Amino acid sequence: MYPQSPSTAIRLTVLAGLLLLAGCDKIPGLGPDPRVAQRDAEAKAIGGACRHALRGLEDCYTLNPKAAKASVFAGWKEMDAYMRENKIEGTPSVLTKAEKPEPRKGSSNTEIETETRDPASSRSRS
Repeated sequence: MYPQSPSTAIRLTVLAGLLLLAGCDKIPGLGPDPRVAQRDAEAKAIGGACRHALRGLEDCYTLNPKAAKASVFAGWKEMDAYMRENKIEGTPSVLTKAEKPEPRKGSSNTEIETETRDPASSRSRS
């Protein structure tokens, strides 16, 4: 048998370590970032919802500027294939501007103060 040089032993050790770690994706820092995967899944869901709502891709991109366009398109395309395969009709969405509720009559600050005031203190003033 030939004597092994130190560099060969190091190479074999490194190779054995790499083979052990080759199938391991649970080590923190080595896998994909979960936040990126979540954003991708959300963008695909947005695309699917846009297709189901009978919106075009351009409208979907305009309404969701922060979503990744490639993922939105992938979700839209998947939903389109699913709807065609299962003969599902889309439901058009109605976009309306959210109106602010008007303040109720008689809801002034003085009314709130009288409600929060201690009843014993109001008796002593009368």
